[in-house]
Amino acid sequence: MLLRIAQGQWPPPPPAITRAEVYRRKLCEDFGVWLTEMRGLAAETVAERQEEACRFFDWLGERGIKGVAAIQVADLDAYMKHRAGVLRRASIKGVATRLRSFLRWLHATRQTARDLSVAVVAPVIYAAGSIPSALRSQDVHKILSIARQDRTAKGLRDYAILVLLAKYGVRAGEITRLRLEDVDWRKEILRIRHSKTGVTSYLPLLPEVGEAILNYLQKVRPRTSSREIFIRSRAPYRAFKNGSSLYTPIRHRIDAAEVPPGGKRGPHAFRHARAVSMIRASATLKEIGDVLGHRSTDSALAYLSLATEDLRAIALDIPVEVQR
Repeated sequence: MLLRIAQGQWPPPPPAITRAEVYRRKLCEDFGVWLTEMRGLAAETVAERQEEACRFFDWLGERGIKGVAAIQVADLDAYMKHRAGVLRRASIKGVATRLRSFLRWLHATRQTARDLSVAVVAPVIYAAGSIPSALRSQDVHKILSIARQDRTAKGLRDYAILVLLAKYGVRAGEITRLRLEDVDWRKEILRIRHSKTGVTSYLPLLPEVGEAILNYLQKVRPRTSSREIFIRSRAPYRAFKNGSSLYTPIRHRIDAAEVPPGGKRGPHAFRHARAVSMIRASATLKEIGDVLGHRSTDSALAYLSLATEDLRAIALDIPVEVQR
C-alpha cells in the first residue's frame, strides 16, 4: 500500500522486452490517447477499451508480431469464440463493442486497409427482452433496519450509502463521486451528477438521508484531504476508486439481512426497487426519469416491466383454443 501511494501503481508493469511487447504497448497507449482526445470518452471507458485491445494482442501471441495489417477475419471470429466461453450474452456484446472500437481506430488511422469492425459478430440484445431484477420493498426495509443496528464506523458509512440508494435510486458511481460541497445543508438540497448521462439533478435532501450522512461525517469519517463524502474504512484513507468498489460492501449488507437469493445483489438492485416504488405511487415516466437521471423518458420505459404484480392485474386470459 505504501508503494502504491508513492508510485501510483504497484507492482509496476514489467518493462517491455520483446519487439512484440514494445509494439503492443505503444499501440494500446496511442489508442487510449485517441479515445481521450478525439472521442472525449470517460476515463473508465478508455481503460476498458484499452484493456480489451491489449487482451486481443496477448491472445494473438506470436501472430501479433506481424502487426495489425495481418489481422484476418478468422482471427476475430476465433477471438470472439474464445471470449464467449464463460460470458453472458450482454457481456459478449460488450466485448464486441470494445473490439469494434479498436478496429475502427486502426482503420481511421490507416493502419489497416479495410474496416474490420464490420466483421465482428455479436449477439443481438433485444430491448425489454428480460425483466430487470429488483429488491422487494420489504427487503429494502429489512436491509436498512439491519444496517442501522451496526454503529461501527463502517456500519454508519454503509448505512448512509444504503439510504442514498434506497431513497434516490442513484448509481453506485454517483455515490462514490459525491463531494462535500454537493450537500447544501441550509437549502436542504442534494446535488447529484449523473455519471452515465452527464445530467445534474438537484434533489430535496430528505431528513433520513441528511441525518445518515451527518452521523457519518461528524462521528466516524476519517480525517483526509479528499473532498469525496465517502471514504474507505482502512488506511490509506481515500475515496473509492469507482462505483464497482461498492458492490462488495452492499452485497455483504444484503446477505446479512438474509434476503432471499435471486437477481442482482448489488447497488443497482436498489435503483430498480426505487423505480418500482415510484411506478406504484403513480409517478409519470418523466418524473421517474428526472429522479433517476435519464435524459429521455424512453430510457425509463424498461422500468414498467418491473411492476409485475400490477401487470398481472391487466393480463388477458389465454383462449381455450390456444391452451389446447
